[in-house]
Amino acid sequence: MTTNDRLDGLTRLKKQAEAGGGKERTERQQAQGKLTARERLELLLDPGSFNELGTLISHRATDFGLAEQKYLGDAVVSGSGKIDGRPVFIYSQDFTVLGGSISEVAGQKVCQAMDMALSSGVPIIAIYDSGGARIQEGVASLSGVGEMLLRNTLCSGAIPQLSVIVGPSAGGAVYCPAITDFVFMVKGISQMYITGPDVVKAVTGEEISHQQLGGAEVHARKSGVAHFIADSEVECFKMVRRLLGFLPQSYKAPLPQVELGDDPERTDESLLGLIPDDPRKPYDMMKLITSVVDDGDFMEVHRHFAPNIIVGFARLDGKPIGIVAQQPACLAGVIDIDASVKAARFVRFCDAFNIPLISFVDVPGFMPGSAQEHHGIIRHGAKLIYAYAEATVPKVTVITRKAYGGAYIVMSSKHLRGDINYSWPTGDIAFMGAEGAVNVIFRRAIAQSDNPAETRQKLVSEYREKFDNPYTAAALGYIDDVIDPRQTRPKLIRALEMLKDKVQSNPPKKHGNIPL
Repeated sequence: MTTNDRLDGLTRLKKQAEAGGGKERTERQQAQGKLTARERLELLLDPGSFNELGTLISHRATDFGLAEQKYLGDAVVSGSGKIDGRPVFIYSQDFTVLGGSISEVAGQKVCQAMDMALSSGVPIIAIYDSGGARIQEGVASLSGVGEMLLRNTLCSGAIPQLSVIVGPSAGGAVYCPAITDFVFMVKGISQMYITGPDVVKAVTGEEISHQQLGGAEVHARKSGVAHFIADSEVECFKMVRRLLGFLPQSYKAPLPQVELGDDPERTDESLLGLIPDDPRKPYDMMKLITSVVDDGDFMEVHRHFAPNIIVGFARLDGKPIGIVAQQPACLAGVIDIDASVKAARFVRFCDAFNIPLISFVDVPGFMPGSAQEHHGIIRHGAKLIYAYAEATVPKVTVITRKAYGGAYIVMSSKHLRGDINYSWPTGDIAFMGAEGAVNVIFRRAIAQSDNPAETRQKLVSEYREKFDNPYTAAALGYIDDVIDPRQTRPKLIRALEMLKDKVQSNPPKKHGNIPL
């Protein structure tokens, strides 16, 4: 056999691998409005940058008809590529091959890509479209899933891990994306659940659809599993590329800097009127965020989950930052269980990858009520305390209005090693609001007065004048400066410049015990 004959044979094998599960199954995939595994790679990666691994591998199982169902490359396409010129490793499950199920060999391909990503110090992107472990292979397929879960854990905090759900992700394998840093889902086609609707019905009698059980909307709004949802795969992959633009390649790599030409000394007159005169009236914190960041470009994370707190990425003077902020327009910005978990995970991600944190604070406290207490707000709220206290990245805080009680402490205060704490003149830093404090302190005096309502109002006014302002806290050194709202952007940029060479460490230990 000549070299040309061998090359012709290789070409045929490559075409066979690229065909996945064949024409019929590919057409069935496309009829569902879904792209193929290779189309997804072409859409996400820079053109011509994909370098495939394990192209000609196939599973070794022969039982239950698998001997006649061997496909080159098995049910996953893996390799490396580039996004905006920066290298990534990636794998894309192929649902046209045995439902994208994870075999022993498929697990090996995925683990090879993850090991290479970790050793190279670059992000790993996973595209999920799979029914879970391959039942026909029994424990061998479970070993593949288990090895993937181990890599997800070892990669955590070392390199960014992004999961894109563009089909089912089911069974034990669903924990692979759950361990990663960010999960993307697409409305109508994405599904995540431990047990599907058939099993749910058999065990509990409940009838529920795939989307109602584990669709994109459910996980974006209720469970909080999904950080981003998109209307289409095309939109989803654009979001993935955008997010990577804010992230370093690894925990050791520098942050990507992008010069957008936005003047670092720019001020904004509109911020003077942002805070209503009535302390009970809401306002939109997003107006402050988009006002101060470069070109108003803010990529919100977990937009639909716990909207009473805002987290996301932006840039200041071209450098990436993470933002945590109360949203007074939703539940008055109170911290509840979901908000605590949402913000804590985001803070820990930013700290792991050396992304400075900016906190905008307008918080009346933690959510009261038996439901919150019984579902563990003490335990979950402690996660946010732990995250801020543990973080060693530069941390700058701006109090815009209310900062009451324990919630004041939690939100990157000096007491949790917040580096620089600013307040607007409208800042109210106190144990609690004036009316609540007066009702506690002067309860007897008010009850015994001739005109309780008038007495209460007078005492409230006196309390506000004395305590509901940032100057007492500033006099004690807990606030570094009371700033003009219009100057917020330049003040933040200068603060981060001051902190750019910050070095801080935690006490030596194996690891802490965050209250999970």
